[in-house]
Amino acid sequence: MKTKLLIEQHFHGCFGIDFNKASVDDVLYLSKEMLKYGIGGIFPTLVTDTVENTKQAIAVIKEAASRQTDNMAKILGIHLEGIFINPEKKGIHNPQHFMKLTPKNYKLIEDDFIKIITLAPELDEGLLDYLSGKNIKIQAGHCIGGDLSKCTGCTHLFNAMSGITHRGASTALSSLISDTIFTEIIADGVHVSNDALKLVFKTKPADKIILISDSLPITKSNLKEITFADEKVYYDGIKATSKDGTIAGSTTMLPDIIKRLASLNMFNPEYINNPYDYHNINLNGYIEWDDEWNITNIYHG
Repeated sequence: MKTKLLIEQHFHGCFGIDFNKASVDDVLYLSKEMLKYGIGGIFPTLVTDTVENTKQAIAVIKEAASRQTDNMAKILGIHLEGIFINPEKKGIHNPQHFMKLTPKNYKLIEDDFIKIITLAPELDEGLLDYLSGKNIKIQAGHCIGGDLSKCTGCTHLFNAMSGITHRGASTALSSLISDTIFTEIIADGVHVSNDALKLVFKTKPADKIILISDSLPITKSNLKEITFADEKVYYDGIKATSKDGTIAGSTTMLPDIIKRLASLNMFNPEYINNPYDYHNINLNGYIEWDDEWNITNIYHG
């Protein structure tokens, strides 16, 4: 089987590197290593932080993007997850840094390299209309609202959002029944059960499902403990959680997720193409896989 290179649009780091704290050299090293796993394009994802730290992280990632070479996964933009989310569904994020969803607040960190933003649409105070005129994907996440009419996507379905209900609207329900909204899913076996995955794959159009890892800096490293989003996060060999048991993110990369889904007969190769369509981008290169969805060769431009 031959497919396009993978695109990772939601991950916070790996190989011990945290995008919120990384240096330019860190980001360049990470992007080089990612290509070895068949991941040809990346959207480094920033967790909620102070305005000052967020601006610094954006500057670092932009500088790294300007210095990339052909043997690296291309940095396609930044995914800003947080700052404008709902405290009721904060997950691991630090609510001390949350701000109201206003254009004025967004302008404090605004940058043309932000290509995806996760926010709580039910708390909007004019920000969604402001963003809609820009080249930014607006994704509902860490939220409870069911009105996704101004959103293009949904962030890690089921996790940190209001779940399916048979009375009234909810974020998860609205995302599932929409044939136009692109929906992220973390299929690592920890974040979403296999039965819930089956529901997603039966309900959503195949061309609107985006596989993500939401991986943490712990991924592909020897770390067992890190500080992430101002909290201690502990890795027990299966999942990474805060002290109170809140899942902080994944410790699995996209190729492993694909192999897992294939072993359960739930993988559709079309999922690999979807980020290309969502972001209207093209990357040179392809992956060759064996019958069990192990990568055998990687070619890149």
